[in-house]
Amino acid sequence: MNTRVLVSLALLVGIGSVLHAVIPGFFFGMKPDMMLTMMFLGILLFPSKKTVGLLGIVTGIISGMTTSFPGGLLPNMIDKPITAIVFAALFLLVKKYSQSIIAAAILTAVGTVVSGAVFLTAALLLVGLPGGATFSSLFIAVVLPAVVVNTIAMVMIYPIVQSIFKRANLASQP
Repeated sequence: MNTRVLVSLALLVGIGSVLHAVIPGFFFGMKPDMMLTMMFLGILLFPSKKTVGLLGIVTGIISGMTTSFPGGLLPNMIDKPITAIVFAALFLLVKKYSQSIIAAAILTAVGTVVSGAVFLTAALLLVGLPGGATFSSLFIAVVLPAVVVNTIAMVMIYPIVQSIFKRANLASQP
């Protein structure tokens, strides 16, 4: 992994962490996770095992440190690496189509669902869900809106970043 890739990933994670920190929690302190969108974008632009592992770990730690979910550090540290691996595996399955906005949007939606399910399961098992909420109520109230927000964000951001990276010769060649 070269310095340009590391700097690009650091910028994506930095942007994601700022977005994650400033978006307010709206249901028991949970909020749409914009770190996911940036992690997915990093995997789409730089699809390598090292990138997936690095993004999963770093995103999990930073997302956990900026979460408003009570006890959310450990669930985030479990959720993000698993989600990164699942997203990368799905990306490899559709690699032929992955440069399209539609494929990126679908992968983002599926990845967000996976992330939400893993996060809520880890939170349920490790720290419990806040306020006596159920898995299904949090999934419907937080994860499904996050799917919509992250997918819309990816549809808006991916073509712009893809164009910039191609012009600057930063993205990995398929």
